Amino acid sequence: MKSPLRIVAIGGGTGLSALLRGLKDVPGEKLDLTAIVAVTDDGGSSGRLRRDFAVLPPGDVRNCMVALSEDDALLSELFRYRFQSGRGLKGHSFGNLFLTALTHVTGDFLRAIQVSSEVLAIRGNIFPATSSNVALEAEMHDGSRIAGESKISRSRKRIRKIQLLPSDCHALPGALEAIAKADLITLGPGSLFTSVIPNLLVSDIPAAIRRSRAHTTYFANLMWQPWETMHFSAADHLDAITLHAGRRLVDSVVVNTRHIGGERRRLYAADKVYPVEVDIPRLEAMGVEIVARNLLDKGEMVRHNPAAAAEVAVELARRSRRNRNVKSSLPHS
Repeated sequence: MKSPLRIVAIGGGTGLSALLRGLKDVPGEKLDLTAIVAVTDDGGSSGRLRRDFAVLPPGDVRNCMVALSEDDALLSELFRYRFQSGRGLKGHSFGNLFLTALTHVTGDFLRAIQVSSEVLAIRGNIFPATSSNVALEAEMHDGSRIAGESKISRSRKRIRKIQLLPSDCHALPGALEAIAKADLITLGPGSLFTSVIPNLLVSDIPAAIRRSRAHTTYFANLMWQPWETMHFSAADHLDAITLHAGRRLVDSVVVNTRHIGGERRRLYAADKVYPVEVDIPRLEAMGVEIVARNLLDKGEMVRHNPAAAAEVAVELARRSRRNRNVKSSLPHS
């Protein structure tokens, strides 16, 4: 029997969970899915749990579990449930508390993810980018430094470069194995400096991507991230990824062709946020393939459509598998 297409999705935040939700629901396709999730979040419920219980931030992992859950009804709704009141409880989600409790019961965050994944009957595997308790630090264009993901996101200064503290952290063996066996590796969509690039600062990960025979694609963001990537074009996003990874990783970039206008554009423009420019000449000069599709979801907020993004990912994974099969069948000289 034909083995499932293997897709490794790397990122964090709502962008990664949206792509996973789309991939889980692709009709008539066998997929072996792995999510590698950033662990630098220090705000909100995740930040409070990190400080109080010395656990890795559970929020993005929880979102990925819900996205991949076979049960979209009661259990996934329970994991998303956020307490609206209660001393010490207000603002926490049940899923975050569940993961934190399981980490202490099992003694290991990865084991807590595995047990939670069984409870939700998820379709795939989820790995934190590293098991080390790391923080994010940014060097800004004025030379100042800001420590902590939430403070970086709130800053109105332009980011020059980010790093992990401590920097000598390592990826989990399961994540590296998934990258090695992948047909497709995706980066994004999601916040460039706080969801996508932090994964690439775990030194084993970009090295594993370079060794892998998989096709690697970047899902370009639809809009600027307020202050974080103001005025960034699609090529600027790729430049930042290459800078932090040390060498070029990306084979193709997936961009949106649907015009963003009307009330949605005016809503974002009120905060001086505009669509990401797809600067085709610069992208072509970088040597990356441009995959252009209508990726825009419905609704007031500008978001990737999960089904459309998943369709592109499966198309690229199929092509990558075909290319690998052709190469392996060629006679050796």
